[in-house]
Amino acid sequence: MTSASDEPEIDLAAVDAERDRIRSTYLQPEDSRPASMARGLHHFAIVAKDVEETVRFYQGVLGFPLTDIFENRDYKGSNHFFFDIGNNNLIAFFDFPGLDVGPYAEVLGGLHHVAISVEPEKWAELKTRLEEAGVEYQSESGTSIYFRDPNGARLELIADPLGEMYGTKVL
Repeated sequence: MTSASDEPEIDLAAVDAERDRIRSTYLQPEDSRPASMARGLHHFAIVAKDVEETVRFYQGVLGFPLTDIFENRDYKGSNHFFFDIGNNNLIAFFDFPGLDVGPYAEVLGGLHHVAISVEPEKWAELKTRLEEAGVEYQSESGTSIYFRDPNGARLELIADPLGEMYGTKVL
C-alpha cells in the first residue's frame, strides 16, 4: 500500500466524468439487460506457497471445507485443491513445488481481492476467528473485512446480500 503522500494527483472531476460516460455508453437498463451467458463461478484459482498452511487457514480459520485435492494436470508434483465457499462455488489453489513463483503482488491484470459473501451472523463469527488467529484485517462500512491469506492474496468477507454492495444494487 502507498501512503497518501505517495499517490499521484488525480483529477476527480475527470474521473467522475469518464465513469459517467462509460455508464451511459455501456450500462443497459435492468429490464432490457440480457441474461448472462454464464451460469456462475466454477472456481477461482490462486497459487499457494504451502498446501497444509493453506488448508489450515481456509478450512480451520474461515470454515470453508476442503472438498478435494489431486495432482495438477499442468505440472507434475503440483497439487490442485478446492474449498467450498457456498452456493456451489469453489476457491481453488495450486502449489508449484520447485518453482520460484515469488511473493504475491498486485499487478495490472492480476488479483486485487476476492470478495466472498457470508451471512451477517457468520461475518461477526469470522471476524472473531480472524482475531483469535492473529490475522490483521481492515473493517469497512460495517459489512466488509479485508485481510490477506497465508499466500498474500487479499480477501474480503462481505455480509451484504448477493447482488448488493453497501446498499447499492449491483445485480
